[in-house]
Amino acid sequence: MITQRPRGTQDWYGENMYKRTLIEKKARELCRTYNIKEIITPVFEDIALFQRGVGETTDVVQKEMYDFIDKGNRHIALKPEGTAGAVRAYLENGLYAVSQPAKLFYITPAFRYEKPESGRLRQHHQFAVEFIGSKSPLAEAELITLLTAFIRELGLKDARLHINSIGCKDCRKAYNEVLLAYLKEHEDKLCATCRERMRKNPLRVIDCKAPECGEIIKDAPRTIDYLDEECREHFEELKSLLSELQIPFEVDTGIVRGLDYYTRTVFEFVNEEGFTLCGGGRYDGLVHEIDEKQDIPSVGFGMGLERILYFMEREGTVLPKEEPVSLYVGILGKEARGEAYKLVTKLRSFGVIVETDYMDRSVKAQMKFANKIGAEYTVILGADEISSGKAVIKNMETHEETQVLLEQIAEWICSCKKN
Repeated sequence: MITQRPRGTQDWYGENMYKRTLIEKKARELCRTYNIKEIITPVFEDIALFQRGVGETTDVVQKEMYDFIDKGNRHIALKPEGTAGAVRAYLENGLYAVSQPAKLFYITPAFRYEKPESGRLRQHHQFAVEFIGSKSPLAEAELITLLTAFIRELGLKDARLHINSIGCKDCRKAYNEVLLAYLKEHEDKLCATCRERMRKNPLRVIDCKAPECGEIIKDAPRTIDYLDEECREHFEELKSLLSELQIPFEVDTGIVRGLDYYTRTVFEFVNEEGFTLCGGGRYDGLVHEIDEKQDIPSVGFGMGLERILYFMEREGTVLPKEEPVSLYVGILGKEARGEAYKLVTKLRSFGVIVETDYMDRSVKAQMKFANKIGAEYTVILGADEISSGKAVIKNMETHEETQVLLEQIAEWICSCKKN
């Protein structure tokens, strides 16, 4: 049916739209204090970007991407996540030549073909930050500090930080050998996907959500036991920084994240029931994977706006109410329309929220409408008011009425707003 939205998508309007706008505003304001600049990249990219960057063995690339051949016979994909596109833009536009590190944020739609559930949609929206150019664990600490502040500002209480280290590619090589040997011992009990996955990229099995694989993974070797000295020192320094910053955390060796570009630090904010609010980590090899001439360390995170709203609803979080309509300007008769709309325009130029009648309603119907939209004050302009140069403003809550000169209505309403 053409009047029904596609499965796994959402229309944004009313209270949900207001909440989303408020969340985005808080995100932008917080990024400004961290000197993180906004970036916008295309909704679609060459599919090779995601195949090389995200990883061909990931569920995202194998099962979840929306891809197509365009009219120029190019293989295009709607972006399933934002990091690869942001790094491509960083490289293409020579942002590495600007003072480093580059700290970028974006709020973007992302597309994944998967079963819609628990705040996860086929078209969802991500707030994400990419911190490109620093290998210091202080970069991870900064992003985690930002996320902690953001979660606090949203009023969410049930979101605890979980961290892990999956090491560098050298650590991974040694770990994968041990992990593969362990998985082979339990191969007959793994799901069909993981039996195929374990030979191409054993680490992906750790990320499997199938119950039968979860039982096997519980006793699997841990990545943190196979870190080299440099990766171990990096992880220990991060833990020390978080402790100094008084940010509680839990080392969770089950976190590996679902994308191949992650190295060393990976982290998630998780509630008591195990639902993930957001996640991220270090991806020191991604820049090199996209452009072999460059080798630049990076770290980032992403959080879905739909997932934030889902968490807020579960916790009963209360956001500030939307600013009400300050004044409803009623119109009595066609001859009053021009003068009434001049008043509306003047008030709006002062930043006052004003509404008026566009439906040729009766005065009684206009007052009902003003009450319905929650207008704080109302005024009716007709021939008599225009002739006398005066009108009566009514306080819709107290029903108090005040006669005001037409030329002073704007100033009167603005003074009420200040008080």
